Amino acid sequence: MIDILMPRLSDTMTEGAIAAWHKQPGDSVSPGDVLVEIETDKALMEQEAYDAGVLVEILVAEGENVAIGTPIARLDDGHDEVSPAPPATGVTPAPVPAPAPAPAPAPAPAPADIAPERRTATPLVRRLARERGVDLRDVSGTGPGGRIVRADLEAAGAPAVRAQTDAPSAATPDAREPRGVPFDAVRQAIASRLTTSATTVPSFTATASADVGELLSLRAQINDASAGTPTKISVNDLMVRATAIALRQHPEINASYSPEGRGQTLLHSRVHIGIAVASPVGLVVPVVRDADRAAVSTVAAATRELIAKAGDRTLTTAEMSDGTFTISNLGMFGIEHFTAIINPPQGAILAVGGVRHELALVDGEVASRSRLRVTLTADHRIIDGAAAARFLSTLVALLENPMRIVV
Repeated sequence: MIDILMPRLSDTMTEGAIAAWHKQPGDSVSPGDVLVEIETDKALMEQEAYDAGVLVEILVAEGENVAIGTPIARLDDGHDEVSPAPPATGVTPAPVPAPAPAPAPAPAPAPADIAPERRTATPLVRRLARERGVDLRDVSGTGPGGRIVRADLEAAGAPAVRAQTDAPSAATPDAREPRGVPFDAVRQAIASRLTTSATTVPSFTATASADVGELLSLRAQINDASAGTPTKISVNDLMVRATAIALRQHPEINASYSPEGRGQTLLHSRVHIGIAVASPVGLVVPVVRDADRAAVSTVAAATRELIAKAGDRTLTTAEMSDGTFTISNLGMFGIEHFTAIINPPQGAILAVGGVRHELALVDGEVASRSRLRVTLTADHRIIDGAAAARFLSTLVALLENPMRIVV
């Protein structure tokens, strides 16, 4: 018999939730078969079987959340030894006198017969029940041993409100009428990582503004010349490429903090740009690798593919790992300027606003200019203000001379 354990599917994963079982007890399993979908702190991922056998028991039902290393199912691979049958006399030989064997325990009651006040449920289910006003004593459990799982709450239909026989609560009702939305694994990871970043990383911000009129014109020319092709170049694609080139020129920004020894700066030899993407389950950061060496069209194609996967929740751990710097762009939402929180262990993140048309004095005359603001948030333990200023100066120069980005 083989215990199937909750795997570690990412470097930051500490627990996972069962999204869906693809095999049921009694099903034959072959190596490579998809057993289960697991929701991690980063994505929804499929877990394949490594051994052949028959799935005999599911220990963690759909919707339940357990720590890594916890048994979630059992697979019979046919290698277990069968215990010898006891002697017909019923006497078990022993080298020393032993007390008479205790009477066999009574068989466990069927799930439907479990006393209401002793119904078992996971902490997640109990929390959901409280938030929905469901009385677990009115719900029949279908999990192992009659345990109530999330699907049982859904099957119960409209939330059941327990009759109040006690005195009315003295608590004042919340006039805001809030509705709780429980964190899933991704949102929990986001909350934990950003809390850690905001409370443990001493950071500072610096903002610069670039005239991107020529950049927008060049983008239009590239897209006109490639009409009919599936990939169009966006301002963000040009921003990724420009940032990667600037990071290559300023390796002290393409860095991470390490607490080893008395603390040290890890200077990364490769430039892997993370792109903050708003997915259906929350913020994810897929990575465009070696963005400084890739053509803009390659960056655009890679970005489209990663964003599509983020929307489908099919990003792999590898596609979200090894980032050395992150770009967060809210310009498409009309945001002019904002600051972003560093994505640890990276040393910096760039917040990109939208393009705004502003009046400027050019050669003594008023003219309209298209300007874009970028804000760098940096870990002050490894990046100084002067280094951040030099990096932003290089980035602005690239954005204002866009031919240097595409050649």
